Amino acid sequence: MKIEKRKLETLKPYINNAKQHPDWQIEQIKESIERFGFNDPIAIDNQGNIIEGHGRYLASIQLKLEEVDCIVLEHLSELEKKAYIITHNKLTMNTNFDLTILEQELSNLKENEFDLLSTGFSEYELDTLLSSNELELDEVLSDEDKGKKEEKTCPHCGGVL
Repeated sequence: MKIEKRKLETLKPYINNAKQHPDWQIEQIKESIERFGFNDPIAIDNQGNIIEGHGRYLASIQLKLEEVDCIVLEHLSELEKKAYIITHNKLTMNTNFDLTILEQELSNLKENEFDLLSTGFSEYELDTLLSSNELELDEVLSDEDKGKKEEKTCPHCGGVL
């Protein structure tokens, strides 16, 4: 496996890619590339056929990038390439977040005034995630105790709780 720069015009999307990339997702990918850089190379074969990274490819076209980093996968047979295209897309969808850790990380970003929408979550999702612990605590505390919440610092992440 090697990483090399390739001209975008030389890359060829897989015509039977089953993964959908709606316009809103391409916008998210574009914003991610603009904010963080092109940190996830597109996987291709020796002929420039895209194996994984179709969304990044489409976003790169819209960003008018001339070349992108690519991982050249030379070890896959034609059948394995087809299987890996499906496998790569499906495996990313097979797990969920640890909601406690996710809430801590998002809270830390929010406290540091980071634009949480750039994480790919919608406003509704962010509101739900960031209010879940507060709602649970409010349900447990009596009306008298609700006004007495103390701020505590997490010994692991330094976040204020």
